[in-house]
Amino acid sequence: MPIGVISVYGALVVWVGLLVYGTRRSSYQPFLYFGLGLMLFLNVGYFITGAPNAIANFIGIYDVLINLGLSSASDAAAITTCPNNECTVWGDRYTQHPAWGAAFHDRFANGPEFRSTLLYGHILFNSIAFVLVHIQLLRPGFAEHKRTHRLLGRVSFVALTLSLICAIWLASQHASVVEYGGVFAEYGFYSMAAFVYGCAIMGIAAIRSGDTEKHRVWMFRFAGSMWGAFWIFRVMLFVIDPLLREFEAAAILTCIWGSAPLGILLGELVRRRLDRTSGRENAIAAPAE
Repeated sequence: MPIGVISVYGALVVWVGLLVYGTRRSSYQPFLYFGLGLMLFLNVGYFITGAPNAIANFIGIYDVLINLGLSSASDAAAITTCPNNECTVWGDRYTQHPAWGAAFHDRFANGPEFRSTLLYGHILFNSIAFVLVHIQLLRPGFAEHKRTHRLLGRVSFVALTLSLICAIWLASQHASVVEYGGVFAEYGFYSMAAFVYGCAIMGIAAIRSGDTEKHRVWMFRFAGSMWGAFWIFRVMLFVIDPLLREFEAAAILTCIWGSAPLGILLGELVRRRLDRTSGRENAIAAPAE
């Protein structure tokens, strides 16, 4: 049995439990921290086991649902096999995989070393930016935190920039990968990068003009875009991949184009709810009355 995949399933069950708990108590910090920890766990795996093995484990998470009700000789457009079943962690239990997953594995198991270097760079710097934006939101840059907040903000922006350079470089190679959706995937990843980087730039522009409240608004949207590009992307794919397996690349393209905007919307909704709960909305509106 693939212990790595089973442990992820167990973690997801705990995470859902924390979401239910947070909803009942109106306190989502345990859910938030656990999600960040699980993100780091998944990403660190790439450096410990190497990209091909980590990707095989990643594909294994999706193999269970994608194979439900699937015949052993299925001709579904978004399903395929790997040569010698090398991209599976389930042995002979599951020999058919999402086509995007098989292509993902092949590109880094049999591709040039520089491609893997770009992937590692993207994962490393994206993880740094992801964690730092939450530290920034939880410790606003007032009073004694101002200097640290500014320093961490600069580190976060540099890490984000390096992460997106790697991501865009990788995306520029996707036009020929039909399992991803070809040129639609390439430009979809460009749009994802634009949403994430655009929110960060707007936040920086706001604070440079002295508008701390608008800066906070855009940083929530930026954090939401990061959650969208990482977690909403993966959760969406987990749900809709089995539903759209008859349509080549439909599921992966939906996630590529839709996850970052949904994340921004989520970040905005969370910010507004927090502001209503704390009375911040009324406090901000009061001077204008």
